Amino acid sequence: MEPVTTRVPRTDLLLSDPRLVRAETRLGRALVKAAVGRAQERARRGEIPPEEVADAAVAELPRSAASFTPVINATGVLVHTNLGRAPLSAAAVAAMTAAAGNCDLEFDLATGTRGSRGAGALAALRAAVPGAGAAGVVNNNAAALVLAATVLAAGREIVISRGELIEIGDRFRLPDLLTSTGAALREVGTTNRTTAADYAGAVGERTGFILKVHPSNYLITGFTAAAGVAELTGFGVPVVADIGSGLLAPHPLLPDEPDATSALRAGAALVTASCDKLLGGPQGGLLLGDADLVRALLRHPLARALRVDKLTLAALEATLAGPSSPVARALAADPASIRDRAERLVARLAAFSDDVHVADACSAVGGGGAPGVTLPSAAISLPAALAAPLRTGQRPVVGRVERGRLLLDLRSVGPDEDEALAAAVAAVAAALSR
Repeated sequence: MEPVTTRVPRTDLLLSDPRLVRAETRLGRALVKAAVGRAQERARRGEIPPEEVADAAVAELPRSAASFTPVINATGVLVHTNLGRAPLSAAAVAAMTAAAGNCDLEFDLATGTRGSRGAGALAALRAAVPGAGAAGVVNNNAAALVLAATVLAAGREIVISRGELIEIGDRFRLPDLLTSTGAALREVGTTNRTTAADYAGAVGERTGFILKVHPSNYLITGFTAAAGVAELTGFGVPVVADIGSGLLAPHPLLPDEPDATSALRAGAALVTASCDKLLGGPQGGLLLGDADLVRALLRHPLARALRVDKLTLAALEATLAGPSSPVARALAADPASIRDRAERLVARLAAFSDDVHVADACSAVGGGGAPGVTLPSAAISLPAALAAPLRTGQRPVVGRVERGRLLLDLRSVGPDEDEALAAAVAAVAAALSR
């Protein structure tokens, strides 16, 4: 009998399969050829018969030419940094698609002359935060702070509370970022108590600005004191407020979360924030505040290196001007409606597993926003053994394991994802029962 290795179809013959020819226009030849190679290798190892290699190659094709895999975020963390932070609205995705080709990014179609870059996004920002004299966007909040420190405090001092020298994920430390610009830090107060008098005693001729930072991923409780923006505006130097999570106006569910409108009203000369957290948009850093100050920042040569691309501008404008973002909808979701969704899904999944039920859950904002705030939710409770198969399934689902149970928290799952979530769980449960 002819050896299996000699009966495996040749690569050129497989690449001529109409399905793989069509895939090449979507994925490129290299990715299609790699899928063919994996299928051929399976046949050589005897895992599949040679006549099934073409079908296996089609099954091996990646979803897209990029390596990113879409996942269903059932962790209950609304802004999950490891899962890409804020999911974009359909309007933002459509806006990015429209801007992906040639577009009027810096071109005035009416006059045929050069136009203002990102004018629509900046106008939408100004409309969302009327108290800002001007607005700008750079590639993240760290970039916004670097730009402010470079322009206002290189070779000078930044006055900052010791309780606000924060570190976030992946060993990113705010003091390292600020001093990299050539600024020096003048630390005041203590970890748990800093008063306006502490700032007043530190401000002098070398002060570039006072920096007020929201310690967004931890809480200090007990014997504490902190000076607000309004208390720091009378010392003759600009006050820069880093509010972090990108809340543009007060939110009833997050009374302790700082917002841009309130900070500017309190007298901040500049507010910096992230776009991809509570704002619900793409990655970016906001500059909001005094018109002359914002313009000075954006005219600095470093601003060119930190500017955002057309896709970010398009998604940001659509997030601000369009319908509510998925983050905003998840934050405002009624707990009763979440439980109703959970009960309907559990009723469907009972046909595939006798160990599935609805559980009470507590969600979190995440992304360095609203530390300590919990949001009542409901989850699908499954055996913890399903966690890994769901993560690695055809449509990955990421939940959280608590006390030996896998919880799929529906506050972080959009209602439009319920069908896909049910199908993913049913497929894994059915496979494990065989």
